[in-house]
Amino acid sequence: MRPALPERPRWKGFIAAATVITCWTGFNIVSRLGGKSALTPFDMAALRFAVSGVVMLPVFILARNALPLRRLLAIAGSGGLLYALFAYSGFVFAPAAHAGIVVNGGVPLGSALLAWVWLQDRPSTRTFWALGLAATGVALLGISSLGTPHPDTPRAWAGDLCFAVAALLWAAYGLLVRVWHVRPIDAVSGIAVTSAILYLPVYALFLPKGLASASWQDILLQAGYQGIIAALIAAFSYAYATLSLGSGIASLMLAIVPGTSALLAVPLLDEPITAITGLGVLLVTFGAALGALVRKTVPGPTPPVRESG
Repeated sequence: MRPALPERPRWKGFIAAATVITCWTGFNIVSRLGGKSALTPFDMAALRFAVSGVVMLPVFILARNALPLRRLLAIAGSGGLLYALFAYSGFVFAPAAHAGIVVNGGVPLGSALLAWVWLQDRPSTRTFWALGLAATGVALLGISSLGTPHPDTPRAWAGDLCFAVAALLWAAYGLLVRVWHVRPIDAVSGIAVTSAILYLPVYALFLPKGLASASWQDILLQAGYQGIIAALIAAFSYAYATLSLGSGIASLMLAIVPGTSALLAVPLLDEPITAITGLGVLLVTFGAALGALVRKTVPGPTPPVRESG
């Protein structure tokens, strides 16, 4: 088993978290553009893992990724393949503002729940308040999407459900990086290469495709953003922030994304912000700011994990 990684400076963790916020804000906008194009969610996942898999294959080999097979599959599934499929499916049905709140507001809730149940890592009082604000914002979005659906997204509830599953998967990814002390380079190269190996053959042989009907601009945009910025830069930065700040604080920082995503969706996607959605944005953003003031906690005892043979 790889020894525990050295402690990282807290300020570097916040820089990494800011990088994730920037990447995920763009991810919500670019993915929604892909969801409104001729591309299917399966196409977007294929572009993501084809590009990231090719780029990271030499790194995977040269850096000698030491993750055992079971851990490699768990990291690749939670932070890569399954997360991407659920997230891209959500963008077919729901606006980008919903993704910002359900995914980025849901990751802190999922992280806290998993850490509490698995590691007995009980949140502090201030963290409870931060999580409560984020939870209220997510609940308000649910009321908004079910009660006043936008004409362009009448099945937003289906997208919100996909986003909720994606949030839980990403929360699991952050927690696994923390518990197993996974090097960020191992996490990113493992996700990219393993997801490409598992997914691309299935996509090529069995899954519906819309590449032939999509414009080359749409294909290039999704391949570049999803394959490099979302799959590599954001995943690496989140792993680094998790190891530096702790999974709870790092995930709470992501709650800032709903505000930036919703604001950018107005001019770029022509998606208006309702009063309830706007209030939800304010609540989760304030919750993130409150969570950033919390010091990194020492996790409870880590459950024993068997190494794969």
